[in-house]
Amino acid sequence: MSHRSLRRSRAPGARGRDPHLLKAADVGHHERVFAALGDETRLALVAKLSSGEPYSISRLTSGSRLTRQAITKHLRVLEGAGLVHSIRRGRESLYEFDPKPISELKDYLEMLSQHWDERLARLKTFVEES
Repeated sequence: MSHRSLRRSRAPGARGRDPHLLKAADVGHHERVFAALGDETRLALVAKLSSGEPYSISRLTSGSRLTRQAITKHLRVLEGAGLVHSIRRGRESLYEFDPKPISELKDYLEMLSQHWDERLARLKTFVEES
């Protein structure tokens, strides 16, 4: 078996998507979500907001040493990644969690895992047959 046989072209309609064929927009979106979740404060905000009910900035600030401005700055990053969105109620903005970007990341990571499992299986077969 040659090293070339380790490469397998993926025919249209083959199982799953090849992670190398992701559009640049997909990669950029995943990168923003990972970056947003990489901060401890933003991760804590997402955990609070994932309860399903909308939170005001003052409620998110309650019990925290962070200022309203700091919380607002973190919420903007989360909003830019699509993880939260705001709704206006009177003079107040309420923030809600959107699980869609997390679900998309989960799907991407599962696809990537499957991709590497397939590659490792082919490598194992190649090594065992050599």
